[in-house]
Amino acid sequence: MLLAIPNVSEGRDLAAVADIGAAYLRGGARLLDTHTDRDHHRSVHTLAARPGVLADALVEGARTAVVRIDLRTERGMHPHVGALDVAPVVFLDEARRGAACAEALTVAERLGEEVGLPVFLYGLLAEGRTRAFLRRGGLPELTRRIAAGELAPDFGPARPHPTAGAVLVAARPPLVAFNLELAPPATLADAQAIAARIREGGAEGLPGVRALGLELTAQSAIAQVSTNVEDHRAVPLARLVAAVARRAPVAACELVGLAPAAAFDGFPDSMPIRGRRTLEEALGESP
Repeated sequence: MLLAIPNVSEGRDLAAVADIGAAYLRGGARLLDTHTDRDHHRSVHTLAARPGVLADALVEGARTAVVRIDLRTERGMHPHVGALDVAPVVFLDEARRGAACAEALTVAERLGEEVGLPVFLYGLLAEGRTRAFLRRGGLPELTRRIAAGELAPDFGPARPHPTAGAVLVAARPPLVAFNLELAPPATLADAQAIAARIREGGAEGLPGVRALGLELTAQSAIAQVSTNVEDHRAVPLARLVAAVARRAPVAACELVGLAPAAAFDGFPDSMPIRGRRTLEEALGESP
């Protein structure tokens, strides 16, 4: 069993998000979770399937995403380069790492050939090249870098799809997407300063943490520190909350998708989390 965590650049048209989820099911995958965010204008599906079947499901979902999402319309605050923006294949242990890498390469080839999307590899499949490097400046900048010869797709057409852009594909262990909402009167500038401080390379430099400061305009201008934790054992979520709380009070947290149970080791009971659910619970396994 492998997982996939495809992210699509749609968080407001719930019918479109449901259609994409149904397409993954038609392809044969189990749909473990769907997380939709209007401010980020983004939805995250969590899929589980055997190798081969997982690739079928991702191709089916990509076809529907291309039909239902038009990047020429406003797409919210989250960095993105595609309708199906990222499609990582996830391995839960080292024994499944090789199968995940092989499946991700199959997915990348098929998205290029069968769906007509330019595909860029990142992470293990691209000598550590990051999502942030590829998404820097969004789709317009990616298009410019391709035209200038600075980047070339690993699979698929040489230019972005006119309405669906490109897609980023990887094989990786579980990543925890976790948002922290700051208590008023914290501002967007506060959230940006905290994100710069705690992300890897910042003054506090939490290893493997990517962070952005955002403002949730659909929620009365709440300042948010939006993070990805690439190694939840090195940085449990309790440590992340403590690092942010040293700079500003944290009012609430939000889990995007699912997380391994171990990510919540030592997490304060008093801190509310929306969407708290573990991979083990979704898979019907014991932690």
